Amino acid sequence: MKERARQKFGELVERFRANFEVYKKSAYNETQVRREFIDPFFEALGWDVSNRQGFAEQYKEVVHEDALKIGRSTRAPDYSFRIGGQRKFFVEAKKPAVNVKEAVSPSYQLRRYAWSAKLPLSVVTDFEEFSVFDCRIKPSPKDKSSVGRIAYYTFEEYLESEKFDEIYDVFSKEAILKGSFDRYAQATKGKKGTAEVDSEFLKEIESWRELLAKNIALRNRGVSIYELNYAVQKLLDRIIFLRICEDRGIEPYGQLQTRAESGEVYTHLRNYFKLAEAKYDSEIFDFDADKITPALKIDDRVLRTIIQGLYYPKSPYEFSVLGVEILGNVYEQFLGKVIRLTAGHQAKVETKPEVKKAGGV
Repeated sequence: MKERARQKFGELVERFRANFEVYKKSAYNETQVRREFIDPFFEALGWDVSNRQGFAEQYKEVVHEDALKIGRSTRAPDYSFRIGGQRKFFVEAKKPAVNVKEAVSPSYQLRRYAWSAKLPLSVVTDFEEFSVFDCRIKPSPKDKSSVGRIAYYTFEEYLESEKFDEIYDVFSKEAILKGSFDRYAQATKGKKGTAEVDSEFLKEIESWRELLAKNIALRNRGVSIYELNYAVQKLLDRIIFLRICEDRGIEPYGQLQTRAESGEVYTHLRNYFKLAEAKYDSEIFDFDADKITPALKIDDRVLRTIIQGLYYPKSPYEFSVLGVEILGNVYEQFLGKVIRLTAGHQAKVETKPEVKKAGGV
């Protein structure tokens, strides 16, 4: 059965690839992608999507538009996959013109459905992309699309041996009957995150840079422009470096998080940085050279925001796969921006005039 599924995946991928431009147009709608790709995808995984067995409503394996009470209104996820009438996971379908990875609405919608139904895992897919979410985390309309995402595949990856096994061994009917789905759900509870660090992460760091710069300027009236730029760069470098060390097992997991949850966050962080100076032969922690950052005052909420953004569920990233060269990328990105101080000693982060003129770094 698994080999038949692999073969069917191959046919679907080939067809999708061959007509990719057509399927990506907004005219190609959700109903079409469901009939032509998503239904056959799950049929290949052993599900009776169209109820060929003629089961009574309460025993159908797959219910389309499964009515669900959320607050005062009744909503319906596109698919509800069930065993013996008991829901196991939902699938929310989108047309391929939708960017499943980046769009906030589909992931929030799905997580609301699954959270309300108390389902651990559910999926958003447009066939081109397949996003798996841990739905035990309470959804918020302010959440980014990545919150709770524990696996992500593109259609080109469906045929890669390891990726195919991951999908089949969790979401096939056979896997659910054998308990693999439940074991996976348990194993992924509180998972650290899976996504590789990309441009989205660099964008996030940019927002932290601004947050940190504004707060340091506000709380440290005597700081110069040079000192402000230096301090922001050093502090972010140190935090990201130590977070990478955690996911690589060099530092115990959650060290930064624990310090962020305490009062006087910067005092705790500063002490941690001092320990790191003794442990790592790195200029990042050279306090003989750095006479600026130890004397700073920084608000707890600012440091908490940054550090919480480096941990699951706020962050989908797996930092163990991240090379320390990311710090180089961050630095390069920073070279294109400058923090300046206004007459009222407020920090402003601006693109350097020569970069703006050239159209990028």
